[in-house]
Amino acid sequence: MSQFFYVHPDNPQPRLLKQACELIAQGEVVVYPTDSGYAIGCQMEDKRALEQICRIRDIGKDHNFTLMCRDMSELSTYARVDNTAFRQIKNNTPGPYTFILKATKEVPRRLQNPKRKTIGIRVPDNTIALSMLEMLGEPLMSTTLILPGADMAESDPDDIRDKLERQVGLIIHGGYLGEQPTTVVDLSEGESQIIRYGAGDPEPFQ
Repeated sequence: MSQFFYVHPDNPQPRLLKQACELIAQGEVVVYPTDSGYAIGCQMEDKRALEQICRIRDIGKDHNFTLMCRDMSELSTYARVDNTAFRQIKNNTPGPYTFILKATKEVPRRLQNPKRKTIGIRVPDNTIALSMLEMLGEPLMSTTLILPGADMAESDPDDIRDKLERQVGLIIHGGYLGEQPTTVVDLSEGESQIIRYGAGDPEPFQ
């Protein structure tokens, strides 16, 4: 049975965030709010937890996984980024965008796209997510919580509890959110290419 925390969207309770970080460190899968619906995540190095997420979402190893980061300072550790791409990302984060970039050696190979050696990078504009990432001190391996057969991100934490309470370690109730997933922008080859249109305004990348 998963734990279910009611976390205040504007003033997250540090005690609950600390417990969330401890559960993540213990290998639990967590569902948490972002600026584009709910996401599902786990510790970056945890192979078993990653496999659990793949089962829940019914996705393969060639899925574009994302590192959810607290700010731009983590970008160059995990992704190779030129000056133009860095400026584009900086001008649009935090926000509902996922940026596909070439991964560095710091990213576990199982998280990289097997053919292209890329990784998604994202800085969410959500107080709960950012506070948790700050406390965690490292990125969270993440993917939008889109369940098999659905097109939109899950937005209702009570629904999520009904569907997933036996499959994840923690669900954070951070309010009822929009359903649009992020806008995905591929910057890995220099030119920006929009892979998915979503909650983020595509205009800065066209």
